[in-house]
Amino acid sequence: MAAPDDVAALAARLGREPQAEFDVVVRDADGAPVVVRNAPFTRDGRPMPTRYWLVDPDVNLQISRLEAAGGVRAAQAAVDPEALRSAHVAYAAERDAAIPPDHAGPRPSGGVGGTRTGVKCLHAHYAHLLAGGDDPVGRWIVAQLASEDHGEPAWATDAGAGGRR
Repeated sequence: MAAPDDVAALAARLGREPQAEFDVVVRDADGAPVVVRNAPFTRDGRPMPTRYWLVDPDVNLQISRLEAAGGVRAAQAAVDPEALRSAHVAYAAERDAAIPPDHAGPRPSGGVGGTRTGVKCLHAHYAHLLAGGDDPVGRWIVAQLASEDHGEPAWATDAGAGGRR
């Protein structure tokens, strides 16, 4: 469960109260949340398929621009399909491991971004990578951002190893 300061910081970034329990898994140099790990269910019991969520507004803008330029299709064409499938499977398994075995009712489904196949959301893949997941789309995004002279953000220097925590 997140500390009260993290709840307030996330609420400020979202413009609303968080709908699920979470913990901050990647922070920027000032300690602000960059990536949060959501509980598998919202507080009212609805499934939450997005386990790792990119919440830094500046990074979100960079990824949104990449998506707007056709990044979802380009990423899917560029990454190894088997590596992508493995990322979806690992993401779902990690999320599902947090669900009590006796849970009855709807469950989250899919892998990264709630999909079982392909690329749906670059933000979710990048968050997964920064949180330590082996995500080929996340690595593709790092390369794209670096090639666009954005340079690699300080908190992404350990991308694939969890970033700053």
